[in-house]
Amino acid sequence: MSLPISNPSQRLTWLPAAPGNWKQQLLDLRTSADPWSTLLALSNFQLDFIATSKLDRELTRLLQSDIDAPAHLSPLRLAILASSTTHHLLPSLRISALRRGILLEVYEGGYGQYMQELADRTSPLHAFHPQLILFALDAHHLVEVAAAGTDPIDRTRQAWQLARQNTAATLLQQTALPLFPPMLGSNEHRLPSSPQSVLTHFNQAIPLAADEARVHLLDITTPAAHDGLSLWHDPALWLRAKQEVHPTAAPLYSEALAPLLAAHLGLTRKCLVLDLDNTLWGGVIGDDGLEGIHLGLGHAAGEAFLDFQGYCLRLRDRGILLAVCSKNEESTALLPFTQHPGTLLRREHFAAFFANWQDKPANLRAIAAQLNIGLDALVFADDNPFERNLVRREAPEAAVPELPEDPALFASTIARAGYFEALALTPEDVARAAQYQANAARTSQLSSATDLDSYLQSLRMQLRHRPFDEANLTRIAQLIGKTNQFNVTTRRRRADDLRHLLAKEAKEDEDIVTLQLALSDSFGDSGTIAALIARAQEHDLVIDTWLMSCRVLARRVEEATLALLVQAARQRGLTRILGELIPTPKNLPVRDLYIRLGFTPITPPKDADPNAQWFALDLSTFEEKELPFTLLEG
Repeated sequence: MSLPISNPSQRLTWLPAAPGNWKQQLLDLRTSADPWSTLLALSNFQLDFIATSKLDRELTRLLQSDIDAPAHLSPLRLAILASSTTHHLLPSLRISALRRGILLEVYEGGYGQYMQELADRTSPLHAFHPQLILFALDAHHLVEVAAAGTDPIDRTRQAWQLARQNTAATLLQQTALPLFPPMLGSNEHRLPSSPQSVLTHFNQAIPLAADEARVHLLDITTPAAHDGLSLWHDPALWLRAKQEVHPTAAPLYSEALAPLLAAHLGLTRKCLVLDLDNTLWGGVIGDDGLEGIHLGLGHAAGEAFLDFQGYCLRLRDRGILLAVCSKNEESTALLPFTQHPGTLLRREHFAAFFANWQDKPANLRAIAAQLNIGLDALVFADDNPFERNLVRREAPEAAVPELPEDPALFASTIARAGYFEALALTPEDVARAAQYQANAARTSQLSSATDLDSYLQSLRMQLRHRPFDEANLTRIAQLIGKTNQFNVTTRRRRADDLRHLLAKEAKEDEDIVTLQLALSDSFGDSGTIAALIARAQEHDLVIDTWLMSCRVLARRVEEATLALLVQAARQRGLTRILGELIPTPKNLPVRDLYIRLGFTPITPPKDADPNAQWFALDLSTFEEKELPFTLLEG
């Protein structure tokens, strides 16, 4: 008999509960004037396995119809190579991906055939051309590998190596669920051959092995422990159907994986926007005063809010921006940050601070504009359900977690949602919050400058440039993966793709030019802010990739980049630079880039992307301009 399973979808606490008429809305989807918007709205609720499967069928129907998917949805191909049954997970995976703006196509490998499929280049796996491969090796399989005399870590490394040799996919490795009963109890580690010890060793060793092999981890051990293993796994279902993850836990599994998919595509959120009253402290500062709010040690609620502030501060320390969006008088709202003895957060920790009586969707748009990021980069945390629902309706691009009533659960709710999932952490990530603070200071100085040129000269900017190198490859790949606004082609490249370019450069292959640029000024160091890849073809240098952080727009970095590119082209004896522009809904800042820089429109090459526009710059007519930078090589 199967173990009793309560509704695991209720563990998706950051999502609001589905409304009572959700099923009727699903039925109405087929007659909706805007079925894609309706589908996206219906996906953003706590949905159980059955509801998710029904919604997935409508997603499949829409994909097969003549109604085009919205341009902002990013396609992604994922291959799952497993040693257990995973087909029941796929509907939830597609819906969890959809919540994050991803149209997910999944290839499910043959049961237990992952090594064979990787080795056989004629297999359907290779015809699928996966962008990501997930190794979902179940606990029983890992124990069987160990019992046969092979270290499961070694077997896993072999699988990774085959995938590296035969595919261009980014690799994900799943951790192991601790499914076996202990043989010695608390001192199980003294029996290394026991199944539980094998799995413990695997989970302890896999992070280091993954780091060495540049493989990313999918941690299902932690959420399963949090929810209760009996919600995730049913021994009877394993014996009957070899399903390691219980079907009703498929939404939980999918919500663990989907943030990694979003991070791979650069869709991770960048900014946590916070309400104040009853969100960062207990009570209403305007009514209760400084002494009446609950914040700090010695009071249960005050300690809960203090704990949440600590979580927010740690997010900032790892590079997530913080902002305030509160209905308050600004002078009153600032009091706890400047005068309350229990606060951890201070005014200087916030990259934007909007305390006024405007509606919150309008303020969120103002915050996004001030920080020069999209609404889809924001996570809005507010204890008030009215405000949450208003933002969901009027600013649906922003993520709005369903905060619980108990502030002690605020941090864990936001963390579990995976809004800020990252595949790697770079020095620029850690410094990002300080960089945005410095940007605010630059903006303030701009308002007092008489003209833009004098303002830029006053910054005493230094622009450092050099080709791509291994030392900074993770940051360059991250910049390529995340940048949407100043990005002429929005071509994504993994670190391994960039290593291939480095290998060609090491062989002195002159047909490739790479540039990475870092910017510093009197306010601080912005780190690596731009990347460019170009290829020499006959007499032309063709720009393949050109992107720049939105933090440095309007600072003439693009002009300096072009000057460096002209220098590289002339050194190679080339006569023109060609620029390709592929318009997207987000790259409006580069629509006129080439025209502004002196390029002229040309007829696209015969094999060009049908959506691309092409431009040419005749190097014989190019004139150097005085720029407000000190250019430094290295």
